[in-house]
Amino acid sequence: MSEASTRLDRRGFLTGASTLAAGSALVAAGGLSVSSASASAPLAGQPMAGAIRRKVGSFEVTALLDGYLDIGSEQVLGHDEDIAANLRKEAFVEGSGYRLPINAFLLNTGDKLVLVDAGTSDQMGPTLGKLGGAMAAAGVTPEQIDAVLITHMHPDHLFGVLKPDGSKAFENAELLLPETDYRFWFDDAALNAAPDAFKPFFLGARKSADAYAANQTLFGSDKELLPGVTSVDLAGHTPGHVGFRVDGGDDGLFIIADAVHVSSLQFAQPDWGIAFDTDPAQAAKTRRKVLDEVSSDGHLVAGSHLPFPGFGHVARSGDGYRFAPADWQYSN
Repeated sequence: MSEASTRLDRRGFLTGASTLAAGSALVAAGGLSVSSASASAPLAGQPMAGAIRRKVGSFEVTALLDGYLDIGSEQVLGHDEDIAANLRKEAFVEGSGYRLPINAFLLNTGDKLVLVDAGTSDQMGPTLGKLGGAMAAAGVTPEQIDAVLITHMHPDHLFGVLKPDGSKAFENAELLLPETDYRFWFDDAALNAAPDAFKPFFLGARKSADAYAANQTLFGSDKELLPGVTSVDLAGHTPGHVGFRVDGGDDGLFIIADAVHVSSLQFAQPDWGIAFDTDPAQAAKTRRKVLDEVSSDGHLVAGSHLPFPGFGHVARSGDGYRFAPADWQYSN
């Protein structure tokens, strides 16, 4: 095929544009009907699997959507309905509740496939547990995962390391857990002091961790876990809650995990917490510290509960902040 035959010339483009315009006019006038074959396709009824990939320097980072969790305003600590109503309106949030996506992130370092958090498996209802489909959409199988890094041991981050039958979901992976969080969830005194509704969190965390006892590493904060990936202390949401700095060479990413849960509220009102915070005052202090940092340095962030795919930047806005979702990457 010649170069001339593959090139879209100006005359051909204008001719095609005229044809499209004429067709649009016919449709508007009722003179052109859509064929029944194309109109009869059934509605899918389900969203497609959530997997969006972007480059971070020499790394590829893929956001994977496990699903979503709906919460009410009573689960937002410090919630003021007058303020919240205006924030919901500005963010085009319908109703009085809040929908939290559950995001995990797959790091391809060139040498390793590393999963940051593992979703929920079948432990938190039908709107969650979609990580396997997202991984399949990204072209990755559980057997390929070399390591699973856990930001903290809550159900929506850890319980997905097990299949519904209780066996390991990532049979070849090393499980890396923040040591301070591990000590907390394995503390019998903390278990006995917890409200009954939270006791399954402890038992499930122990079961998930124990399944990987033969291939498990505990780590501290400010530790390089593999080349280019360093843990960061984000204590408050849980005692050992951590984030991860990803250094891909000429570009970087800060995975801020659960520093923010409700994006429509907590950027503008960073002192508002979530009912799942172990230490709400410390969580709020950590959130302000993180948002101060990333709004000053302009670094790309990724959040476990930021609107999927969770990538974006943070800017100062009055006494608070605002979140700007990152542009879509059309190519590498």
